[in-house]
Amino acid sequence: MENFNTQFFYSVIIIAIGYFFKQRNIIKEKDGEGLARIIFNITLPCLIISTLHNVIIEKSLLILVFLGLFYGVLISIIGLFLFRKEANKEKGMLGMLIPGFNIGIFAYPLVQGIWGAEGIKYFGMFDIGNALVTFGISYLIGSYYSQEGTVMTTKQVVGKLGKSIPLMTYVFIFFINITGIHMPHQVIEVTSTISKANMPLSLLLLGIYLNFSFEKKHWKGIGRVLGIRYGTGLFLGILAYLLWPAEDMFRYTILIGLILPMASSVLPYSVEFKYNQHFVGTAANLSIVISFFLIWMIGNLIV
Repeated sequence: MENFNTQFFYSVIIIAIGYFFKQRNIIKEKDGEGLARIIFNITLPCLIISTLHNVIIEKSLLILVFLGLFYGVLISIIGLFLFRKEANKEKGMLGMLIPGFNIGIFAYPLVQGIWGAEGIKYFGMFDIGNALVTFGISYLIGSYYSQEGTVMTTKQVVGKLGKSIPLMTYVFIFFINITGIHMPHQVIEVTSTISKANMPLSLLLLGIYLNFSFEKKHWKGIGRVLGIRYGTGLFLGILAYLLWPAEDMFRYTILIGLILPMASSVLPYSVEFKYNQHFVGTAANLSIVISFFLIWMIGNLIV
């Protein structure tokens, strides 16, 4: 319990530092784009390699991959059904915000600090399924209902997934573990050293992107999106935590995984499909605040 609250306290401080520097114009929000690229393409892949290079692929870990994908499909169907009467432009914007979680930047720093490599192992498997949802389903929904009527082909979806360095790192590590190939210790040492930067950089990025400028006209739509995400996530997460006959870390992953904030990819998607970027940014920011509070509250009950 003490370690859990201490980690949250340190995390809040680091996020506040990022937000403070942005407010003082020492760091600008656009600087976060470069920082995000460093995290996604360097520190996060290094964390995945150094943590998962020798993991034994158990049945429970494979189930997490499936659950990450299955839940994304399920909640997408629920969201599109509830938004079925909206105009296509509105349906596309709201629909793409429903599936997908911010695991790489939001969850990993907390998980790493609280549960260490064991936590990363479980959340990493969940993130494989989540990545397919984030870069596949969420993108397709936004694309299909956009005003331009752009629809991605299967080849384009596969191509986009193939360009995700974190996802390809997962695939590589999965292959390494199944085949029993041992990576050179020099690679592990280097990736381990770089991976230590992932937690502070990710938390600083959250602070840089944090924005409390909300427009009242957006509240109804944002409320519906957040209501679906957290209502469904909490219900199924608590149900799985109480009833699923599995080890604690597996149940922690499901419970916390289903209440994580929106995937950071929704912001570039909103630009690409010409959706309301302020609406999307506000929804994403609120989801970070809500998730942070919920995880802290739930964590104090279960950890």
